[in-house]
Amino acid sequence: MVETNHVHHHGPPPPSVVVAPPSVISIPTGPKVHQPHEQLHQLQFCIHSNAPWPEAIALAFQHYIVMLGSSVMIATLLVPQMGGDNGDKARVIQTLVFMGGINTLLQTLFGTRLPTVMGASFAFIIPVMSIINDFNDSVFSSERDRFRHTMRAIQGSLIVSSFLNIIIGYTRAWGHYTRSFSPVVVVPVVCVVGLGLFERGFPRLAQCVEIGLPMLILLVVSQHILRGFHHSAHTLFVKFGVLFCTAFMWAFAAILTVAGAYNYVRGQTKLSCRTDRSYLISTAPWIKVPYPFQWGAPIFRASHVFGMLGAALVSSAESTGTFIAAARLSGATPPPVHVLSRSIGLQGVGLLLDGIFGAAVGTTASVENVGLLGLTHIGSRRVVQISTAFMFFFSIFGLFSRL
Repeated sequence: MVETNHVHHHGPPPPSVVVAPPSVISIPTGPKVHQPHEQLHQLQFCIHSNAPWPEAIALAFQHYIVMLGSSVMIATLLVPQMGGDNGDKARVIQTLVFMGGINTLLQTLFGTRLPTVMGASFAFIIPVMSIINDFNDSVFSSERDRFRHTMRAIQGSLIVSSFLNIIIGYTRAWGHYTRSFSPVVVVPVVCVVGLGLFERGFPRLAQCVEIGLPMLILLVVSQHILRGFHHSAHTLFVKFGVLFCTAFMWAFAAILTVAGAYNYVRGQTKLSCRTDRSYLISTAPWIKVPYPFQWGAPIFRASHVFGMLGAALVSSAESTGTFIAAARLSGATPPPVHVLSRSIGLQGVGLLLDGIFGAAVGTTASVENVGLLGLTHIGSRRVVQISTAFMFFFSIFGLFSRL
């Protein structure tokens, strides 16, 4: 309790009190608008500000390249174990990219409305592998039949598990759970999700260390050293560092391939290092639109569904941490409880579509693309929405997506 003494002054006010004339009194008309770089250090475009169209298109293509890596890696890991050939692998990649475009549009338009790309999730690999192992001892007329039968079983388990996300999302049960999410909780979640990719990526890097390791070194050097040489260099290496490093190292790998550096090495090294061993150029269909139940009618089995339910729950926690990180890196306020609930419910709808269209795994908020927001200092939502145009185009027109 603070007591105040009321003193009545008679006459003019004391000299220390200055009364401004009415003509100079300013009345606030609304909240102050802060520039993107004032909201977050070095942020050039926030969620509502848009880069020039040429720059936005190049940045969108960079987001597409980043999300494509997970789709290719997951398909390369799973399809051969299902019995699929290189043509089946190309179609699975196209389906994963196509569904990533649909789910990204749903989230950026109706979900969190944050600049987050929805891509293939590694959380579903373990239950998918268990489904694959269940059919190892089964007899099929051909490996292609085994592949189709496995994909139909994956479809059924994805469809059933999607209702878990739909229920916990649209009943707002997930939102009440996220009330306990603090920075102490969210930071380890995002870190664990990001570091979990090392388990998949670094073994691949070790199979061709002369390509993978220079790529990492070049990216780090370009982001912290080369960008300070000139203004144009800053623009090139900060905004388009991933594109620049990828193009440079692919050209280097192509030179080694043509020069015969991998002519007399073991088969696995050829597959990992040569630029002509993906077998996607010769097998990808020229025009192919993913459609519902393209592998056949889904197969439902309880033992498969329980494992996929766990993966759906893990992907919900993964997406929640990624959404919060995306809000911070794009200059937006932290998503409220009802928005997080709505986004998880919509992710369940996306998981249902994944099962209907026959994606090999479900989708989740891509932590790699959120990392790209922090790398480029551009959190524009329009850039992410433009990237879906690349996803749709390259997933349909195999003539261009082969490269």
